[in-house]
Amino acid sequence: MAGIISGYPLDTLRIRQQSTDSGSALRILRRVVATEGPGALYRGMAAPLASVTFQNAMVFQIYAILSRAFDSSVSATDPPSYKGVALGGVGTGALQSLVLTPVELIKIRLQLQNTTFPGSQSVGAHTGPISVAKSILKTEGLRGIYRGFTITALRDAPSHGFYFWTYEYMREQLHPGCRKSGQETLRTMLIAGGLAGVASWVCCYPLDVVKTRLQAQSPASPQKYNGIIDCLHKSVKQEGYSILWRGLATAVARAFVVNGAIFSAYEIALRCLFNSGNIQTEHNLE
Repeated sequence: MAGIISGYPLDTLRIRQQSTDSGSALRILRRVVATEGPGALYRGMAAPLASVTFQNAMVFQIYAILSRAFDSSVSATDPPSYKGVALGGVGTGALQSLVLTPVELIKIRLQLQNTTFPGSQSVGAHTGPISVAKSILKTEGLRGIYRGFTITALRDAPSHGFYFWTYEYMREQLHPGCRKSGQETLRTMLIAGGLAGVASWVCCYPLDVVKTRLQAQSPASPQKYNGIIDCLHKSVKQEGYSILWRGLATAVARAFVVNGAIFSAYEIALRCLFNSGNIQTEHNLE
């Protein structure tokens, strides 16, 4: 929940940048606030917010299991090896796509309302995530609710490998020994988590652009793309290779804020629940 709330407006700007050539993030922000009101920046937030508790609980638990399963030579009293961390992240990303695909599909449809992108819903078509979900199931069936599953899995598997590896590596570099002691500072959590988010987005960003464009399509409008390769080919042909990186700056800024919040909230929650809230502060270190 900390991650969704802290970065959702930037996510809306990223989606709009990816879906159509609307200018810089600042230009889009000004236009959205002026024409649709500040609330438009949070449109569609209910879908990920409602599912994120289960989704992240599932992600972190699957990662904890897989990171050790992929390298059983490490003692249970030691932290998982970096090899186990990376492979566990890849497996986690692939599995979480089963939950994430419908959530992101609904979120993207809502975020792109009132835009002129060919695949978006018409103005005022839906009032919330339940309305979108019902419409998709009615017109496209169960297959429709999983539109974009393949590209989501292709994006999330490697990105989660980078995500967890970067976090574990950076927290150890910033606070040597903390992987075993679990006593890193809040600053370490924020920085390591933020850098992990940045790494995961940079490595998979072109796939995310393709995913956004595919999921924005609906039967209500002409199908512009007929699959991953077709979408990639047409997007590059019509708008150049730069389209694959459009909105990256917005995504990276959001990723640092969101994932710093996610890992900090996760680590602090664990300490509060299982270790009497024992966490070092910068003052303790000094």
